[in-house]
Amino acid sequence: MKRFTNKTVLITGGTSGIGFSAARRLLDEGAHVIITGRDQPRLDAAADRLGSGTERVLAVRADAGAQADLDLLMRRAGEWRGSLDAVFANAGVASFVPGDSVTEADFDHTVDVNFKGVFFTVTKALPLLREGGSVVINASWTLHRGLPAASVYAASKAAVHNLARTLGTGLAPRGIRVNSVSPGYIDTDMYRGVVTDPGAEPRITAEVPLGLLGHPDDVAAAVAFLASDDASYITGQDLVIDGGLVASAPAALRD
Repeated sequence: MKRFTNKTVLITGGTSGIGFSAARRLLDEGAHVIITGRDQPRLDAAADRLGSGTERVLAVRADAGAQADLDLLMRRAGEWRGSLDAVFANAGVASFVPGDSVTEADFDHTVDVNFKGVFFTVTKALPLLREGGSVVINASWTLHRGLPAASVYAASKAAVHNLARTLGTGLAPRGIRVNSVSPGYIDTDMYRGVVTDPGAEPRITAEVPLGLLGHPDDVAAAVAFLASDDASYITGQDLVIDGGLVASAPAALRD
């Protein structure tokens, strides 16, 4: 399929994991893709892997939590292609700290990137976003369940899902659709950075009815669908990609 031929898509946090897989998927479908990352060497390496020499990839160093970086990002995007057809607001940080151990610095960093960064990524992109365009926001399965070790993280993801609803309503007159995806346990560098105990994985996969971790490509396929004209009558929704995790009872109660 070439659903994105001659279309331009901005993906924040595109150096690895879900963002990188989404960039690769959309390139395969014909898109011009802009990726961002905070670390210049990782960003350069990701752009090389995606094929920056094809002239269909633009890599811009940007921290989603920094307003000046977002302003520069939008200027570069406008100079490169003139407009955007879709935005995947994917950049985020993992923060798995029990509520009573969260510091103000922890709170501010998580909210700055996961909520404020997403909000301003989308709103600053609006002057470039074409009529009938699409926004996809990366939320999380944690917004659907109580998770004591991730109170601030889960709250930030619940906030951005609500943005999909409120912005989707507000942008409907322009034909711009806004949806979110909520990945479950996906085998990414971020996941491996949080789940460091090798013995934890069997316990985690036991909670997933399909019995395995997801792959970033699973989420990328959902992002491509929501960003495409195939989802032209879908807005304000959250698509959960979790192998059945949220919809099922805990493993201990399923026997």
